[in-house]
Parts: sequence; structure tokens; C-alpha cells
Amino acid sequence: MDRILDYSNRKREATLNPFKRYLFASIDWSQRLILILGHRGAGKTTLMLQQMQALGDQAIYISLDDYLFEEVRLADLIDQLYQQGIRYFFLDEAHRYSHWSSDLKTLYDHYPDGYFIVSGSSILELDKGKADLSRRAAVYHLAGLSFREFLSLERGVNFPILTLQSVIEKAGNLSADIADQVEILSLFEQYLRVGYYPFYLESKALYHARLLETTNLVLEMDIGPFEELNHKTIRNMKKLIFIISESVPFIPNISKLAERLEGSRNTVLKTLDLLEQAQILNLLRTETKGVSFLQKPEKIYLQNTNLAYALSTQQANIGNIRETFFFNQVQVKHEVTLPKFGDFMVDGNYVFEVGGPTKTSQQIQGVPNSFIAADGIKTGGGNKIPLWLFGFLY
Repeated sequence: MDRILDYSNRKREATLNPFKRYLFASIDWSQRLILILGHRGAGKTTLMLQQMQALGDQAIYISLDDYLFEEVRLADLIDQLYQQGIRYFFLDEAHRYSHWSSDLKTLYDHYPDGYFIVSGSSILELDKGKADLSRRAAVYHLAGLSFREFLSLERGVNFPILTLQSVIEKAGNLSADIADQVEILSLFEQYLRVGYYPFYLESKALYHARLLETTNLVLEMDIGPFEELNHKTIRNMKKLIFIISESVPFIPNISKLAERLEGSRNTVLKTLDLLEQAQILNLLRTETKGVSFLQKPEKIYLQNTNLAYALSTQQANIGNIRETFFFNQVQVKHEVTLPKFGDFMVDGNYVFEVGGPTKTSQQIQGVPNSFIAADGIKTGGGNKIPLWLFGFLY
């Protein structure tokens, strides 16, 4: 008990970066059970500690990967802490604790004046738990840094979040105003390589190595135990990620993939689904509603451009990088699907063709509500929008 309290006190007294992720202002902190899901390194712990520090002695931070929970149930520990006057419980790494779902249900029901803010892996969906939390928990998903957030960290300039509608309608004025304040194209190129996860601040030189290490941890420590996967399946996941990283982008032939991975079609599709949940891949489909993992995606992208550069054994394909960026940034708040013409359809209404500075409208000629997301340009005009501007949507 004393060790848990001491550790929490050190966390409370630690100096945190004053920068707050986009999700911080979106969370309804008055909810009694909050579940924050995201990839390792996205900033979940920092976000929780920033809120905890504002609450003082009423709050405690507990990491559920502590070996204490090999013998002690969380519900029993919380009962002792509650008797000491603690009402806000910040519980980190929930996916590492096997009783997370049933204990949270018990705690929520037994302590009506208790608040439980919980973080976990992206794969920690509520239907995986034995207890019904769907009616109790407010669930939030934390993505990696947007390009807008990266600029805030790099240059200290706090640009506002833009709506997709404003990006489409006011691209010229918005892009000109932003480009006047920062060296936008060089910073964008830097972000594509290094800048999606906040830990890039610790060392840009070592960032790619750490990103690959983090990805391996997600496979082995998050997905593996949670889905009870064997070593061969995890090894096949790594092989699949590498195969996809060499493509431009990857248009899957599931039968051939199954042969290469020595597995069944359904196993390959389930593997792709897990990797999407874990924020390692992004799967592009013709529709998203009512889709099961047994339906083949039309295209497969690595989840973010940094991972593409980290995995590439040769020069990363710039066309693939551009499409990966667009998909990655827009899908945080919008539905992205594959249209009949063009590269992406957003919210079933807008069609986008992604390309370089000389990209024309030839491939989307006559398509209603169609636009070009062009790389290598500072400002937009007409239906041509700077690609980097889509990094301001969250």
C-alpha cells in the first residue's frame, strides 16, 4: 500500500509538459467511468496525469501492470484507498490486468461517489470483457499527434482545430495564414518521418528504433496475451506488416497471403482486423457500416507515415506516404472509404485524389464534390487543397 501511494505521489509531483493533447478538452471528466484507449506512446498516461494533478490529494495513480496485482484484486485495493478519502482513481495499463472488466463494474456499482479514469490498449474493446461496461463507460480513443499538434510542440504556435468543411471551403485563406507563420513544407516533411508519437521529443535520432520496439511490444505484450495468440501467429503478424510496408499501397490477395503465412483465409483476415484495432494498420473498405473482419479490405496501409519510414529497407514511396498521411489524419473524426473514382471518399460525400504539386483533376473529372489533396504546395486554390492542411482536423 505505501509503495503504491509513494509512486502516485511522485507522479503527482512530476513536472509535465504543459502541452495538452487534442482529446483532453473533449473528455467529459464528470463521467464516473472513463476509458481512454490508444497505442503505446500516444500520450494516454500524460493526459491522465495532467488531470490528476489538478485534483490534489483526492486522486491516486495506479499502474495495473504492477506485480502486486498478481495476488491482490484491484477491487480490494480500491476499497482500502476509498476508506482513506480517495475518490478519483487513475488506472493505467488496464489491458495488463486480467480482471479489469469485472472489477471495474464492481467498483462503479459499489462506489457511487467514486471516479475511475482508465487507460488501455487500442484492442481493449468493451465486448472483450466479461462484465457489461458498455452502459457505464464513456469511451475515448487517443490517436497519435496530428500535424497541427506537432507544430505546437515544435514551434509553440497553437493553431485551432479546423473542420473538414472549412478546409474545403476556405483552403486558400487558411493555408496562406498558416504558411505565413511557420516554414510549413519543411516541417511537414519532418512530421511525415518523425513526429506522430510524442516520444519523438526524447530523441529524433533514435525515434525509428524506438517506434519499431514499441510496435513489437504491442504485438507481443498487448495483442498476444489479450487474444491468447501463440508465437507463430505473432511472428506471422510481423511478417505481414513487413510485406505491407514494401507495397504501394497494398492491394490484398488474401489467398496468396494465406499461402505465404501458412494459414487459412479467415486467419489472415482476423490478423488484419487485430492489427487495425491495435493501430498498426489502416484498412480501406468500400463501406464501414456492418462490416465484419471476414470481409476483405480493398487496400491496406500502415497506420502512420512514421512507421512506413521506420520499416522501409529502401526509400519510402512518396505516393504511398501521401495516401497514408491523408487516411491517417482524416479517419480520426471522419468515415473514410474507397470510392469508385479517386483515392478516398470521406463521410460518403466528398471524394479526394491525393498526389503531388502537379496533380490534375483528370481522374476525378465530373465527380461531384471532388478535390485534390496536393503535396508540395503551400497554399490552395479552386479544388486543390494542400495535403498538409488535412493535418489540422484534430
